[in-house]
Amino acid sequence: MNKIFKNINLLFYFFISLLFMEIIFRVATIGEIKYQGLMLSAIFMLTLSIIFFLLSNFLKGWCQITFASFLLIAIGVIYSSQIVYYKFFRTFYSVFSAGNTSQVLEFSNDILNVTQKNVKWILLLLLPSLIVIIFGKKKIISYRVKWFYKVALIGCIISTHIIGLITIFLSEREQYSPYDLYFNNNSINLSVNKLGLITTMRLDLQRLLTGWSPKLRKPNIDIVAYSNKDFKEEKIEYNTMNINFDNLIDIEKNSTIKEIHNYFNTIEPTSKNEYTGKYEGYNLIFITAESFAPYAVHKDLTPTLYKMINEGYNFTNFYNPIWNVSTTDGEYVACTSLIPKSGVWSFDKSSNNYLPFVMGNQFKKLGYKTLAYHNHSYKYYNRHLSHPNMGYDYKGLGNGLNVKKTWPESDLEMMEKTIPEYIDNEPFHTYYMTVSGHMQYNFFGNQIAHKNKNLVNHLNYSTEAKAYIATQIELDKALKYLLDKLEEKNIADKTLIVLSADHYPYGLKDKTINELSGHKVEKNFEIYKSPLIIYTADMNTVTIDKPCSSLDIIPTISNLLGLEYDSRLLMGKDIFSDSDPLVMFLNRSYITDKGRYNAVNKKFTPNEGEIIEKEYTDMISYIVDTKFYYSAKILETDYYNKVLEEYKKKAK
Repeated sequence: MNKIFKNINLLFYFFISLLFMEIIFRVATIGEIKYQGLMLSAIFMLTLSIIFFLLSNFLKGWCQITFASFLLIAIGVIYSSQIVYYKFFRTFYSVFSAGNTSQVLEFSNDILNVTQKNVKWILLLLLPSLIVIIFGKKKIISYRVKWFYKVALIGCIISTHIIGLITIFLSEREQYSPYDLYFNNNSINLSVNKLGLITTMRLDLQRLLTGWSPKLRKPNIDIVAYSNKDFKEEKIEYNTMNINFDNLIDIEKNSTIKEIHNYFNTIEPTSKNEYTGKYEGYNLIFITAESFAPYAVHKDLTPTLYKMINEGYNFTNFYNPIWNVSTTDGEYVACTSLIPKSGVWSFDKSSNNYLPFVMGNQFKKLGYKTLAYHNHSYKYYNRHLSHPNMGYDYKGLGNGLNVKKTWPESDLEMMEKTIPEYIDNEPFHTYYMTVSGHMQYNFFGNQIAHKNKNLVNHLNYSTEAKAYIATQIELDKALKYLLDKLEEKNIADKTLIVLSADHYPYGLKDKTINELSGHKVEKNFEIYKSPLIIYTADMNTVTIDKPCSSLDIIPTISNLLGLEYDSRLLMGKDIFSDSDPLVMFLNRSYITDKGRYNAVNKKFTPNEGEIIEKEYTDMISYIVDTKFYYSAKILETDYYNKVLEEYKKKAK
């Protein structure tokens, strides 16, 4: 018996090493070790350990040690790279993102800085491979086992995997449970927590190779009956297009497309209102601002931002959630009013789809000059594919936008170089994706922060907080330059400016965010609270307290600009309509006019005076699920191209 155990001691070492790496990884990122998640990780790691052992057992002596150390180094590198990526982007990378590593390497200096700060974790993760190299020959090496035992071990691979699946089957089946994440849904951060990193990446690879799509769970109540219980028949004019869903359902042969038709046929459109067409015929400048946040707004330091927020439409309850895969997801949401699909770069995947409701295509159809700019690499996140598909003549660094190549580049310089290209060509629509606000926030590696350092030296803040504000001063300078040029041409009162962030500044430490905010910021909702600017000169200031988010931007400005769109086909709603507000977050938490639901602790906190039935929370949770699900289906099937086929023909 001792000889048998000696022959498989490398198997035990693999298992202990993998479990050790998982624990180190969880401490370094999630900050906690939950029993259920670690147990499931351990079960599936035993399967992987047996596979590693069987592969190694075909070799002898130093060849076996070398191969075993290679396997452990490879796993250690995966864990280490995920730690660095998480510290940098506040999410874990998917297999799809790993296939586009060259894009991330553009931040090599910043990544090196983060790597240096986390070197202790990386060394710990590489420790098991080092031990094999040093002590493997005497202590860890295994002799070749007989074929009988190899067959038995193959049986163990199958049985341990089945045990893992049974454990998942026996767990709860509610939203984002281990069962839901393994079979039905995809949220990489939650999956890492509940299933383990290796299992999450295996599932991600399987799903990428098979074209997997999330499944929609069945509601706990009759959603249609509950949501219509207070419905009153009224004659209202809606923001819709002439789409006969009943007819489309009857003639459609594809079951997935028919399912989507059925869904949108049940959606209540938003009504036209006193704001409909208020800015019809205006020029539009639409800006997604890198890492813009409330604490970037100061009356003295960023006076233009302060003016545009407080003298335009002042949205006091606007949220900018962070999404699952990449930082460009926030831009995708703001431009399309669709929720990104997990596991892929949704903007990149949309580049071959028909996108009739994005601003570029809307205004191009009306004969506007439509331009888009990004003052960093024009190919980054494949914007050279996605942005022309949105109807823009697109320029970035390396593709016609000749700003000085620094890190990051200047938003002010981008405005100076681009405004002459359109300001004398009314009507125009221009889209900007800025970069000056990008991390890392310091004065030695961030050129924009260094440029504006003298403007923040007097602040009683930490260096990181000062550097962040310094980057946002560049955005403020760019906006002042823009407003001045519009005034010079006497078109400031005929140009609507819309600005929102792509995401909160996750490059800041939590303590720095708390420092800038003046209090400890709540992590599930408040961290995502952000300004939305909708501004034109001489407008009357209006304060809007209605909960809203970046999903609502496109339907809101489509209504303001009097554009033709179908409000049923977007996941957001016109903020000025009488529709019930709904702000959704990645983990399926949400905010409505009745309160907020925290999906992490499954607690609904009602607003003062509200009495909430469980049926209400079940209904909203299901509505949130459907929006995630059908957003992915729209992307996968190029649905707009099918449902609006006749409109597309007329547009040509």
